[in-house]
Amino acid sequence: MMKYLVIAALLGVFFSTSTSCANNEKPENGSVAVSADSAKVVYLTKETFKAKVFDYEANKEWKYAGNVPAIVDFYADWCGPCRMLSPVLEDLQKQYGNKLQVYKINTDKEKELAATFGIRSLPTVVFIPLEGQPQAVMGFQPKESLEQIISNVLKVQK
Repeated sequence: MMKYLVIAALLGVFFSTSTSCANNEKPENGSVAVSADSAKVVYLTKETFKAKVFDYEANKEWKYAGNVPAIVDFYADWCGPCRMLSPVLEDLQKQYGNKLQVYKINTDKEKELAATFGIRSLPTVVFIPLEGQPQAVMGFQPKESLEQIISNVLKVQK
C-alpha cells in the first residue's frame, strides 16, 4: 500500500504560524479565475491560491476555501517527473470531473508559495480533503497510487 508522506512538519508549521485558465493553457498573467465546476486543471498564482485554497496571509488556522476536495501540484517546467505527472493529473481531473479540483502551481513563477509551503522536492502533490489537514506525496506517483490516495484521503470515488 502506498505510504503517505505527510508534510505535517512543513504544512503544520506553516498553518500554525501563519491563475487559473479556462482553456487549460498556462496563464500569462495568472489573474483569470475559474470555478471548481469547470472540470479542468487550474493554474494558480499567489492571489488565486489565496482565493481558492487558503488565504495564509489573513488566517492563522488551516481552513480550506474550496467546495470540493483538491489536489495541488507544485511543479516546474524543467522537472522531468513533473512533466510525466502532468498528463496523469489532467486525466484524473477528467475522470473525476466536478468531484475534485486539480490545481497546479509553477514553483519558478510562484516562488513565495513554494517557499511558504517549504517545497523542496518536485513534484510535490498536496491532497486537500474538505475536512482535515492536507497530506502530500513527493516525486512522481503512478495513476493507481494517486487514485488510491484520492479514495483514502479525499474520500472521492469515480
